[in-house]
Amino acid sequence: MRELSYRLFFKAFSNKTRFEIIKLLRKKPRSVNELCKLLGFEQSRVSHNLKCLEACGFVSSIWKGKNKVYSLDNSHIIPILENIDKHIERYSKRLRSCGVLKNKPCGVINKFQMEDENGESSNKRGKGAS
Repeated sequence: MRELSYRLFFKAFSNKTRFEIIKLLRKKPRSVNELCKLLGFEQSRVSHNLKCLEACGFVSSIWKGKNKVYSLDNSHIIPILENIDKHIERYSKRLRSCGVLKNKPCGVINKFQMEDENGESSNKRGKGAS
């Protein structure tokens, strides 16, 4: 059960839209309208992903007048992001040179669809794979 929870936790970060929202909320709390303007995404896309992030405990919201303002969870998510920053600072060269993460041929990893650094999907399964 814990393994599934870990997978779901990191899946929340791996979605490009949710990751972009998290990056912006890290700077300061924002409303859906602010996020839409900054990201260039439709309101439904941002709201859908904020709902997911809120349900999973990544963000919380409060009403300020007519706007619902979202912020990252200060007690858990922000410290996690700070620790990730420390890890990246220490191991960024290794992360950038890791052949597995770059999706170079190495066996099992080729069975999965990966995103490159530009967020574009590339399916490395080969022709005829389903």
